[in-house]
Amino acid sequence: MTRSIWKGPFVHPSLLKKIDKLKSGTNKKPIKTWSRNSTIIPEFVGHSFMIHNGKSFIPITISEEMVGHKLGEFAPTRTFKGHTPADKKAAAETASATTAKPKPSGAADAKK
Repeated sequence: MTRSIWKGPFVHPSLLKKIDKLKSGTNKKPIKTWSRNSTIIPEFVGHSFMIHNGKSFIPITISEEMVGHKLGEFAPTRTFKGHTPADKKAAAETASATTAKPKPSGAADAKK
């Protein structure tokens, strides 16, 4: 269920304070945050964040297209390492079996 419109987007108050400090200064240091559920607002565009994924911080630079999404959407928490070797072996065997079947040469001429 989405958040009601009258409440507005959720942004952690500490993120708003840090963005205000960066706007007034010249230092463009990335903002380190654990707040994955904060919504990206237009004030964040052009700034860089380091979003925690549970293990490490993922560096992200905010662009126009990201506005309205959550910070956590751009820092995946799980890494896909592929399927098991048994699945790859079975898939290779079925692929080689389908290509190894020869077509009958006289079957097309017999129907005429």
